[in-house]
Amino acid sequence: MSQNDNRSSGLGVTAGDLDRYFTFLRHVLVNATATRAAGESLDYAAAVTESMQLARATHDAGRKIMFIGNGGSAAIASHMATDYSKNGGLRAMAMNDGATLTCLSNDLGYENVFSTQIGMHANEGDLLVAIRGRSESITKAVRTAREKGCAIMTLSGFAPGNPLRDLGDLNFYVASDQYGYVEIAHLAICHAVLDFSCGLVPPTLS
Repeated sequence: MSQNDNRSSGLGVTAGDLDRYFTFLRHVLVNATATRAAGESLDYAAAVTESMQLARATHDAGRKIMFIGNGGSAAIASHMATDYSKNGGLRAMAMNDGATLTCLSNDLGYENVFSTQIGMHANEGDLLVAIRGRSESITKAVRTAREKGCAIMTLSGFAPGNPLRDLGDLNFYVASDQYGYVEIAHLAICHAVLDFSCGLVPPTLS
């Protein structure tokens, strides 16, 4: 038996464990909060509706949706840019090209990897979707997008004082300190915006 086999031999998951995991995931999702720029509370469903309308209006005006995020949130950004384009028919992109990220971080510092791209490629009326970070690479990008006249939507989590939480025109906040729950919730919120805009009617469970 390998060392890895020895380490994993005592692990196990029960049906109750799974039930608690997914029950808490639902709790995290349905209890996410939404706010406007000044921290004004916004009804969750109204925020999703406004996000749908903003994404569609951005495309209809000949503008684009830009997704940014680090780590797991970078994967969400790439996933959503693809789905919003292919499934939603919305002009969307993610600023996650590997060569670009390493070039800019090497030459200009990682805090500038997204703000530099936004400074070069963003136009007034574009929409920036910034996912999760309190990192300077994300908050600086948001400030640059604001200077360029972009609309901004944020998805944040972890500590209630996450600075990203107050930087967007629309802000979704997930109250959990667990990476997995926060990342899944952010992906689900982005997907809900897209799926409902595509006419999804959720099935009723018996």
